[in-house]
Amino acid sequence: MGSLGYVGIALLMLIENIVVFIPSELIMPLAGFVAGQGRLSFVGVVLAGWIGSLAGAMPWYFVGLTIGEERLKEWVDRRGAWFPLRGRDIDRATHWFDRHGHFAVFLARITPGIRPLIGLPAGFDRMPFAPFLFYSALGTGIWVVALAYAGRTLGRHYDKVSKVLEPATWIIIGALVVAAMVAVVRRGQERTRSGGPGRRLREMGSGKRRGL
Repeated sequence: MGSLGYVGIALLMLIENIVVFIPSELIMPLAGFVAGQGRLSFVGVVLAGWIGSLAGAMPWYFVGLTIGEERLKEWVDRRGAWFPLRGRDIDRATHWFDRHGHFAVFLARITPGIRPLIGLPAGFDRMPFAPFLFYSALGTGIWVVALAYAGRTLGRHYDKVSKVLEPATWIIIGALVVAAMVAVVRRGQERTRSGGPGRRLREMGSGKRRGL
């Protein structure tokens, strides 16, 4: 963000919507914080975050539209420990969409956790693109402005909170690293217990032998 400026903010927000490991709750407050120190324009920060987030919302919509729910769930459950999406994540987003209808797209864009994936059930349901884009743009705009404003407010009062914020930053980074490692290990254990593709091949082979 410091070296790429507005382009960096847009890229991070785009990635946040595609790779669900990077929360916008970190990106936009930091961008607003930089704007609060006078190093970037607040309007420019908001526009960059809005454009990047909106662009990142499109791929999941078209994935859902072209692949379909069952094929996608089957595919992601076979990808192993390193893929950031699971079948239960798709189920959660689909339940949200079924409960709220097309308006779920707007609600999801201002709700942590469900934001990146709401495009999938919208695609599954073949929601028209124009309403999807409208609700995404509206919800994303509100979300980005709120987070950037919070970060800018912090930037203006940084001298009052820096003694707490700086050590807390390292604690948060350490916690995120540990959480990521635990998630990878657990996913690997789940795949080992399920037997993975090797187990399915062995079961197929044994079935053929019994048939013979």
